[in-house]
Amino acid sequence: MIAARRLDKISRLMGSRATPCSSSSSLKALNKESLLRNEFLNPKVRVLGNNDGGATCFSTYHYSSNCNHSPTNKVLSNLPGHVKIVEVGPRDGLQNEKEIVPTTIKVQLIKMLVSSGLTVVEATSFVSPKWVPQLADAKDVMDAIRNIQGARFPVLTPNLKGFEAAVVAGAKEVAIFASASETFSKSNINCSIEDSLTRYRDVASAARELSLPVRGYISCVVGCPVEGMVPPSKVAYVAKQLFDMGCSEISLGDTIGVGTPGTVIPMLENVIDFVPIDKLAVHFHDTYGQALSNILTSLQIGISTVDSSVSGLGGCPYAKGASGNVATEDVVYMLNGLGVETKVDLEKLMLAGDFICKHLGRPSISKTAVAFSSKKAKSKL
Repeated sequence: MIAARRLDKISRLMGSRATPCSSSSSLKALNKESLLRNEFLNPKVRVLGNNDGGATCFSTYHYSSNCNHSPTNKVLSNLPGHVKIVEVGPRDGLQNEKEIVPTTIKVQLIKMLVSSGLTVVEATSFVSPKWVPQLADAKDVMDAIRNIQGARFPVLTPNLKGFEAAVVAGAKEVAIFASASETFSKSNINCSIEDSLTRYRDVASAARELSLPVRGYISCVVGCPVEGMVPPSKVAYVAKQLFDMGCSEISLGDTIGVGTPGTVIPMLENVIDFVPIDKLAVHFHDTYGQALSNILTSLQIGISTVDSSVSGLGGCPYAKGASGNVATEDVVYMLNGLGVETKVDLEKLMLAGDFICKHLGRPSISKTAVAFSSKKAKSKL
């Protein structure tokens, strides 16, 4: 009855506003009235208008952000057709956990992430157990994932000793990590920026002899917890050094999540002057809720590789107040909605997130995962 009365009111309003028009206009008006009728008489259906005046209907309980066409408007026309997601959850996401996560749980998480379609999963780090006890089982993890097909498993190697241990454990790809902040470099890896670069040249040289790809990370590309804002020129300098020593890809990390599009753009513009854009990736933390907007901005500039962590796991033990990485689920959801291909199954990805969060005993930070979980729970009522 209520729906019928509301529909009658709408019909009267539409009738009172009627003016002489062409048959085409009349048809559009009838279509709108029909859509309104569906809206009020079938509350489980939502109606969205398209640019062509048509409409798309979707079920409230089965909504997906998938976009089956490429964006055509000027704002989004420069987006890449495909984005490679580098999943950093098993390493960067778990390294700061106080309670040791069993090796079997880490391995199962990696398997579930690969099953979701992720083709690059950062597996672990060959650092001293004294500094990162959570990753003391690096060799065991590598042994367990040795035969997993369909994905690459880069590992972090802070020095030549770590590199040699990684090679013995079967690593086929390694990563090194520098900083654009002098203070952060000393607190994070106990040496100056220049000393770290000297150290990494040795690692890069050893990797080149074995034909192993090297990924370079740069932390604090926008801000430092001690120094404050970091000049884009410093980021560009470190990026060029890593590129010149042979890094096949360089990930630019907003370690404390203070970046906005207004600070990310000049940083990227400076770096692109020295490093080809197809060799760059972005790595955003979501401390101030800016990660997705920063990723979208980076994609519009030409970046096509994005780091993220399942369920938003992670943080930085040397950057007080820095929250986790941007959640992979949220990145995939946004990219699906933009029509950008990732080849990642969002449902399987959320299962992986649910698995690790249950083990850690806390809810997911991913807004996408939380929203879908809530909707699923309500549908069972």
